[in-house]
Amino acid sequence: RRESASLLVKKMYAWRGYATDETASQQEANRITLVASYQERVIGTLTIGFDSPAGLLADQMYKEEVDRLRAEGRRVGEFIKLAADRDIHSMRVLAALFHLAYIYGRKIHQYTDAVIEVNPRHVGFYEKILGFRQIGPERICPRARAPAVLLSLSAEYVAEKIRQFGGQREKAHGERSLYPWFFSPEEEEGITRRLLAGR
Repeated sequence: RRESASLLVKKMYAWRGYATDETASQQEANRITLVASYQERVIGTLTIGFDSPAGLLADQMYKEEVDRLRAEGRRVGEFIKLAADRDIHSMRVLAALFHLAYIYGRKIHQYTDAVIEVNPRHVGFYEKILGFRQIGPERICPRARAPAVLLSLSAEYVAEKIRQFGGQREKAHGERSLYPWFFSPEEEEGITRRLLAGR
């Protein structure tokens, strides 16, 4: 599955004209890779990086911005290597991946904020679907060999949106974000209990 996830990332990044850094995808102790699959086929993947003495990948370009969050007492994680198969209904897949990432980050590891480096063309998408805000200027990312900006998302904001919209797909037409496609608060609680029990 890890190899299939890596291949999906390469395929989707290549389709957009981005490079992939093999060293960034290697399994490390401070990262968890989530994989969505359907009938043995990997249809989505997202890796969560947790802060550690080694730092985050985002520190390579945005150390000052990430350090500012750390100085405020925030516990910072990062999302990297997001990819979803374009042939699959991606709203549900993206929502599941991001909600599980939130559970791992906030509920399991008590992180307060997530950062993500994205192409400037995609900033509006991340702002709209999840509520990210830009905290770092445009720079050239050496890993993707493409422009990037740094976005941030607070766990408190996500928790409030889940309370408002989680599991209520009937609200998806009136709400432009992904949150109606997230699990309900009750489902989230059950998932969290199962993950904690399996640790």
